Amino acid sequence: MAKKKSDQFEDNLKKLQAIVEKLEQGDLPLDEALESFSEGIRLADMCRKKLEEAESKVQMLLQDQKNEWTTVPFEPSSQDEGNT
Repeated sequence: MAKKKSDQFEDNLKKLQAIVEKLEQGDLPLDEALESFSEGIRLADMCRKKLEEAESKVQMLLQDQKNEWTTVPFEPSSQDEGNT
């Protein structure tokens, strides 16, 4: 069974965080550090694209009172801020 796109995003983000932690430790051999860095760039790009896609969907869903499309900055609720 294929994973949901949101699950894939979460998995990629966790992998990226693990790579950053490994690189920050500074004890990887150069070849392994370069390979990890390249993988991190790939994962960061995938996450960025997914976030841009989600942002576009949110903007498309918003309409103003004159029934015209508008963009509104996203402001997380106080509950969302505590989950990071």
